[in-house]
Amino acid sequence: MKATEIAALLDEPACAHNAKEKSGCAKPKPGATAGGCAFDGAQIALLPIADVAHIVHGPIACAGSSWDNRGTRTTGPTLFKIGMTTDLTEQDVIMGRGEKRLFHAIKQAIDDHSPAAVFVYSTCVTALIGDDFEATCKAAAERFGVPVVPVDAAGFYGTKNLGNRLGGEAMFKYVIGSREPDPVPESAQRPGIKVHAINLIGEYNIAGEFFHVAPLFDELGLRILSTLSGDARFREVQTMHRAEATMVVCAKALLNVARKLKENYGVPFFEGSFYGVRDMSQALRDFAKLLNDPDLTARTEALIVREEAKSHAALEPWRARLKGKRVLLYTGGVKSWSIVSALQDLGMEVVATGTKKSTEEDKARIREIMGPDAKMIDDGSPKALLGAYKDLRADILIAGGRNLYMALKSRIPFLDINQEREFAYAGYAGMPELARQLALTIENPVWAAVRKPAPWAREKAAGQPIT
Repeated sequence: MKATEIAALLDEPACAHNAKEKSGCAKPKPGATAGGCAFDGAQIALLPIADVAHIVHGPIACAGSSWDNRGTRTTGPTLFKIGMTTDLTEQDVIMGRGEKRLFHAIKQAIDDHSPAAVFVYSTCVTALIGDDFEATCKAAAERFGVPVVPVDAAGFYGTKNLGNRLGGEAMFKYVIGSREPDPVPESAQRPGIKVHAINLIGEYNIAGEFFHVAPLFDELGLRILSTLSGDARFREVQTMHRAEATMVVCAKALLNVARKLKENYGVPFFEGSFYGVRDMSQALRDFAKLLNDPDLTARTEALIVREEAKSHAALEPWRARLKGKRVLLYTGGVKSWSIVSALQDLGMEVVATGTKKSTEEDKARIREIMGPDAKMIDDGSPKALLGAYKDLRADILIAGGRNLYMALKSRIPFLDINQEREFAYAGYAGMPELARQLALTIENPVWAAVRKPAPWAREKAAGQPIT
């Protein structure tokens, strides 16, 4: 990929960084890829497309260390869970066999799995040795009659966020707009209700959480043409250009796709969240507003009244147990503010939130929710997090899986909120599960037990002989 193309992606017009200064998003820095490289970002953004064969063109370690770490769920094909790689060795690099191995890998994937399409991801090694993998993908598509999409996102190009955009760029260049939608199926039709086609971008169906939300869209007559990319199918992604509105669920990832859909096809978009009762209701209202359908607006308000009443009734017992508990939240992006709203719905106090991966717009929303004096944390080192936990007198740390063992070794309650989690928290139905997991974590009797001095330490302190 040309340096000018990478610079253009960093200088994303729809990103909040440009509202502050024309500096674009963060440039790659030495060591920055420790938090996820461009290859990793492109792969996790597109991997949930369930009926596609995803091939990593490079050494096997690139595939093995990050495959399927989002924990996305599917209602159908599970092909995306099969890790595929060309497994290049030193001899392949020296002898220049990379393109040949890739061509045969594509053939094997098609012969063995009959995928709807094949996605090929470049890596640092194949980019450095100059494999023309785009030409190889084009030749394979012509030979085998199956779409083969090159995703040019070598790790050294930059950060994971840049990789998200590179993956979106590949979808817009090779996939979106290549097919027209099927007619509205009878199962999606509602008597007397106009069906509207919509997109969801940056929704990954982690732990199957979108299954809580999808029935509400069906009831309102909102036909999801495609999600990019949770539980998606290749033929759905091809039709995203025919949607009437788009919701960007993740604040930074794939924002370029939403912007280009608006500029090239006139599809308006907004940013929102499905976490928390208030934000879930607001997302539905924003869709109704964008679609400008009075009947949809009326039905949306009726659905919100019903679902909020059910949710508040289910949450009442948990609120009594969680009210006043202090939370240290360390995550990033949309979750840095959307989870705050969900926790406040439960009567909890968020004493600080992490903003390392948040945009200026994310930070503005945090201040709007938590107040102008909201405490934000950029330093995610164990020392900084533990210091903040102690200084702010928090009762629980909510963060990503990489902080799990630090928290356990420090004997503090911890809840995983990122993509590795096993529980679904989105939508009205997800809130009681979030409350349940918070209560189980904070009230677990193990914390009192591990904080007590050992029996022999108590005996020694009392001057008694150790038995």
